Amino acid sequence: MAPSSDRMGRVLVVPLVLLVLCFSVEGVDRGNFKTCEQSAFCKRQRELKPSQSPYRALLDTLELSDSRITLQLINDNNKVRLLLELYRLQGNMTRVKINELKPLRPRYEVRDVLIADPPTKPMTVVSQDENGVVLSLGENEQRLIVSAQPFRLDIVEGPEVLLSLNSRGLLAFEHLRLRKDTISQKITSTFGSMWDSIKSVFSSKGDIEGAGGSDNAKNEGDKVEEGEEEEKPGMWEETFKTHSDSKPNGPTSISLDFSFPGVKHVYGIPEHAETLRLKNTHGTDPYRLYNLDVFQYELHNPMALYGSVPVIISHNAQRTMGVFWLNAAETWVDITSSTLTTFGKMLEFVQGSSEVPQTDVRWISESGIIDVFIMLGPTPSDVFTQYASLTGTQAFPPLSTLGYHQSRWNYNDQEDVKAVDQGFDEHDIPYDFIWLDIEHTDGKRYFTWDPQKFPQPKEMLQKLMEKRRKMVTIVDPHIKVDSGYKIHSEIGSKNFYAKNKDGADYEGWCWPGSAGYPDFTNPEMRAWWASQFAYDQYKGSMENLYTWNDMNEPSVFNGPEVTMHKDALFGSWENRDVHNLYGLYVHMATAEGLIQRSGGTERPFVLSRAFFAGSQRYGAIWTGDNAAEWGHLKISIPMCLSLGLVGISFCGADVGGFFKHPSAELLVRWYQAGAYQPFFRSHAHLDTPRREPWLFGPENTALIREAIRQRYALLPYWYQLFYNAYRTGQPVMRPLWVEFPEEPATFAIDNEYLIGKHLLVHPVTDEGAKSITAHLPGKGEVWYDVHTFQKHKGTQNLHIPVTMSSIPVFQRGGSIISRKDRIRRSSSCMENDPYTLYVALSAQGTAEGELYIDDFHTFNFEKEKQFIHRRLYFSNNVLTSSNLAPDSKFTTAAWIEKIIIIGATRPSSVSTKAKDGAASAVEFDFDSTASVVTLHKPDLNAGTDWTVTLQ
Repeated sequence: MAPSSDRMGRVLVVPLVLLVLCFSVEGVDRGNFKTCEQSAFCKRQRELKPSQSPYRALLDTLELSDSRITLQLINDNNKVRLLLELYRLQGNMTRVKINELKPLRPRYEVRDVLIADPPTKPMTVVSQDENGVVLSLGENEQRLIVSAQPFRLDIVEGPEVLLSLNSRGLLAFEHLRLRKDTISQKITSTFGSMWDSIKSVFSSKGDIEGAGGSDNAKNEGDKVEEGEEEEKPGMWEETFKTHSDSKPNGPTSISLDFSFPGVKHVYGIPEHAETLRLKNTHGTDPYRLYNLDVFQYELHNPMALYGSVPVIISHNAQRTMGVFWLNAAETWVDITSSTLTTFGKMLEFVQGSSEVPQTDVRWISESGIIDVFIMLGPTPSDVFTQYASLTGTQAFPPLSTLGYHQSRWNYNDQEDVKAVDQGFDEHDIPYDFIWLDIEHTDGKRYFTWDPQKFPQPKEMLQKLMEKRRKMVTIVDPHIKVDSGYKIHSEIGSKNFYAKNKDGADYEGWCWPGSAGYPDFTNPEMRAWWASQFAYDQYKGSMENLYTWNDMNEPSVFNGPEVTMHKDALFGSWENRDVHNLYGLYVHMATAEGLIQRSGGTERPFVLSRAFFAGSQRYGAIWTGDNAAEWGHLKISIPMCLSLGLVGISFCGADVGGFFKHPSAELLVRWYQAGAYQPFFRSHAHLDTPRREPWLFGPENTALIREAIRQRYALLPYWYQLFYNAYRTGQPVMRPLWVEFPEEPATFAIDNEYLIGKHLLVHPVTDEGAKSITAHLPGKGEVWYDVHTFQKHKGTQNLHIPVTMSSIPVFQRGGSIISRKDRIRRSSSCMENDPYTLYVALSAQGTAEGELYIDDFHTFNFEKEKQFIHRRLYFSNNVLTSSNLAPDSKFTTAAWIEKIIIIGATRPSSVSTKAKDGAASAVEFDFDSTASVVTLHKPDLNAGTDWTVTLQ
C-alpha cells in the first residue's frame, strides 16, 4: 500500500515535503529511484571491459576432499587472492562459492534461506595440466572444467557445453581494504616523516593495498604499488538526492557472468512489471533486485519492485537449467545476447571453435560473497525439484484461502463489514475472507483495534464464523514511536529495533508518523513477534482471523528510495548486506505466530508484499499497488508466472487495480482473469469509489458472480495442485513451455497459461475485444472448451469469438479434473459436498487425474497422515479410483454425484462396482453433438476404491 496524496489531512504527522515527494506525479516518480548510473557500484562494475579478466587460477593450491574442491584465484592487478569452493550436490546441481581468502573482516553470507545444508557427492579429478583441471560430476558424462588463465569454469555434458562462468571475463571482487586517506592522516599525525618508510613496509606485506590477502605480494614475488587501484567516486560514501550513504567498509561489490550456449530465452528474477521472457538489457538499465515501495509502478521497466528472487531459468528445446545467486544485497542483472567464444586447448575436445548463439547473464551485487547454485535440469520439472530442495516448497494453504477475498483500504467500521458481508448473501456471491487495512487500528498501532469503529472485534469475527467466513487484518512492521504503546515499549526495552549507523534506534516516517523498525534478522525478535499473535496478546483476535504483512520492504517514507538507509544496522551487519531479506523475515515470524497461537495445529495464512527466495514457505504474495488499467491486468499474468517459476505459486494481483477507478468492462474482465489465478483478491485504494461486485449494475453483477462461481467449482482442483506444489515444488500456474518444452512457439507466450497440467486459460485482457487467438500446444493433443465441450486439435492458433461472458478455458485431453458444482456461500460450507469428475479423453481414449481430500485446514495431513489421495484413471472404457496413500488414515462423507466423460462414444450400458461390492447399473445420458456421456448418481464414496465400466 503506497502513500496517498489525498490523505494529507489524515496523516498530519508526515511532513508536507514528504507528501510532495511521494505524490507529486501521476504514476511512479522515477527520480525517487536509482538508475545503474546513479548507483556507484553498478556504474563501476558496468565500466569493466569484457575479455580482460585479471583473475588466474593457482592450480597448485587445489585441494580435494569428500565434500568439496578448493582452489585459490589471484587478481594479477592487485595480487589479492580469492578462495574458490566447488561442490557437487545431490540432484544434479553444482555449487560455486568465491570469497576473499583473508578478508579484513567477515563478509555477509545469507542465512535462513536454504532449508538445510545441501547434501554433497564426491568429485574426482579426471585430468590436470598447466592450463587447467577437469573434474567429473558423475552425471551423464558431465565434467566441470577449470581453465587457469584467465580463470573460467565450464560445465559440459558429453560434447555439449551447458554453462560457462567468467567466459566474458567479468568476474570482479572488490576486496575489503583500509581507506587510504584515513590511514595516511592517522599515521602521519603520529609519526610525521616516518610515514614513507612505514608505508613501504606495510605495502610490501599487502596490509594496505592488498588488505584481505596479506601474503599475496610476497608469494608472487611482487609488491603492490600505491595507487594501483584507482579510487573512484562512491567507494566510501555516496549521495542520492538529499540522502548520504556512508560506507565504512568501503567498496565491497561482486560480479560474475554466466553464459548459456544455444539459449535465447531466459526467465525469472522477479519482481518486475515485465514480460515473462526477460529482455536484452544492452543499452538500457539492468534488471534491478532491491525491495522497494514503488508508488504506482510503471510497466515494462527493469526497475526494482517489492520483492526479489535471484533465480534465472534458461530454456531451449533441449534443456532447462537454473542459476540461483544467493545474495541479499542490492543486485543488478544484465542480460545480453552474444556468441560462444573460441575454446582454449583444454576445451578443443568439447565443441571445437564453432560459434553458437548464447545468452549471457551478469550478476552484480553490492556486498556479500559469490554463492551460486547451478541447477542442471535437464527438464523444467527437474529444475523446480532442484530449487525446492534448496529453499523449500510452497506452503500448503487452508482450502478457504483459495476462495475469493474481498478487500479495500478500508472498510469503515463493524457496521460496514456487516453490510458488505450481507451484500454477498443478498446477491448470491460466494466469498471466504473480508479484509481490514490500516484504518482498523487504534492510530496505526498494529495488534490493536480502533475503539470507536471496531469496539467489539470478537463479536464481528464470531458473526463471520457463524457463516463459516473469515477475516484478515493488516500487521505492518513499522511500529509507532509512542511510550504508551505496548508493542513499541517492549521492542525498545528488549533492544530489538534496528539501529542507525551511530547505534541509536533507527526511526523513519511511515503511516503512524515516527516509527521504529524491528530487527527481524534477530531470531529472538522473531520469536517475540510470533508470541504477539497469541489470543491473549492480540486482543480481539480469534481463530478465523489471519494476517497481512504490507510495507515490509521496509517502506520508510523519508528514507532513500522510500526505504531504510543502507548504513542502518541489523546487529553487526549493515542494511546493505541483508536488505532483501527483511520482508522474508517478517513473513516468517508472522506465519510462525499464527501456527503457535493454535498450538501448532492450524495452517497459517499470511500475505506479504516483500519477499525473497524461500518466501514460498510462509504464504502468499501479491503484485503490489497496481492500477485500474488494461496494461496492469495484462502484466499480472507474466508477473505471477515469473513468481511460479521460482517457487512462489501463491500469487495474485489486486482485482480491479489498486489505484484509480476501473470501468465496468475492465472490472468484469479482471474478475474473470483473477478467478483463474492462484490468489484471488479484490482490493482498492481508499480514495477510489466503492466497487463491491454488485455496484456496477445487474448485468455486470451476474458476470462477476459467474466468474467467482467458476472459481469455487474448481476449488478441488486448485487444492490438489497446491498439495502437489507443497510436496514437489512444481508451480501451480505455469507457462505453456513447462509442459511443452520442445515447442518453440510456446517459449514467449505470456497472455495464456496452464493451471497444473490440465487447464489452459486465455483471459480476455483487451478493451472492447470481440475475439482472441489462443495457442493450443501439443502435437497429437486434443483440447476441450470447458464451457461447450467442443474439441480442438493441438498445435494450432485458435480464433475464438468472445462476448462479455466469455472466459476461454480448455481442458487437456487425457485429464480428469474434480470439481464441486454445488456452490455455497463459502468454501467451508462446501467441504462435504459431492464431487463431479470431468473426464476429458485423449486421442487414444485415455485420461488420468488425482483427487486430494483432508480436513482442509490443519497440519494433520502431515502429522497424522489424515488425508485421502486418489489416482483416477480411464482406459479401455473403464474408470478406476485407486489409493496413492495406502498409509493414510482419513475418511470422507463426500461422494461422487456425477461423472462427465468428454470425447466419448455412446455406451450400451454403464455399471459401477465399489470394492468388495456387487456391480450396479448407472443411469446415463449421451450428447451426440458434443460426444459427452454423463453418468448420474453413481453412488461412489470419494475416498474409496471403485470402478466404472462402460459397455
